[in-house]
Amino acid sequence: MRLLSVQSEVAYGHVGNSAAVFPLQRLGVEVVAVPTVLFSNHTGYGSWRGLRLAPEQVADVLLGVEERGAFADLDVVLSGYLGDAGTALVVADAVRRVKAASPGAVYACDPVMGNAAAGLFVAPAIPELLRAEVVPLADLITPNAFELGLLTGTEPTTLPELLDAADLARALGPSTVLVTSVARAEGDPETVEMLAVDAAGAWLVGTPRLPRSFGGTGDVTAALFTAHLRTSGDAAGALARTASSVFDLIELTVRAGDGELRIVDAQERYGRPRLQFAVRRVR
Repeated sequence: MRLLSVQSEVAYGHVGNSAAVFPLQRLGVEVVAVPTVLFSNHTGYGSWRGLRLAPEQVADVLLGVEERGAFADLDVVLSGYLGDAGTALVVADAVRRVKAASPGAVYACDPVMGNAAAGLFVAPAIPELLRAEVVPLADLITPNAFELGLLTGTEPTTLPELLDAADLARALGPSTVLVTSVARAEGDPETVEMLAVDAAGAWLVGTPRLPRSFGGTGDVTAALFTAHLRTSGDAAGALARTASSVFDLIELTVRAGDGELRIVDAQERYGRPRLQFAVRRVR
């Protein structure tokens, strides 16, 4: 599998491409990584150094990749944190060109915009650009529950509401929706869930809530689910494998007492997940 990943990159720690590339490589995926920002560390530290690439710079790197003939060999495009609102249009244009060069390629969009705790943390123009220009091109989207609400103009808190919102998101274009960081009003407060929805049905998986959260978890989740789904075409199976691997990664990081995901230490769990969590069909 060959995958083009367009998202943030940091020198210290693991978010964006700095979180997603190594797990993908451990699955045997050849990754072409294009940055949207080059920061010293993720912004959750409160201070950082580096630069936000201008849309024309991201476009220029993508053009160089295309000039090497790489677009015709791609199986997947994955996008995450965009940095600049104009980069959304650059990514949309690149996806069209990849699909023209490689008709079997799929596009997975992680519509990074914010979360329930922090609210919106991207430029105000990005949600509408994602909704109108980017998500309609996607075959798969991987929003958290907060981002699903932004995309669909809803505030889903129960399973029926989440299913309805996922259907609204699928009506925008994607055939598959993975909703991460689900904390349902009627659910177990000690459990964090993920919900996968496609034309064949809907599946829910829960993992124990751990005492800490880490930047980059969503990026790893989007990358692993995308790779597993592209390989198997089985949303339920991809959900089970992803939930297992990501839980083990977070648990290992918590036990290590580290502030950054232990991406390398958890490497054996990407290709050989323990599959310790049951996936439940909910539709």
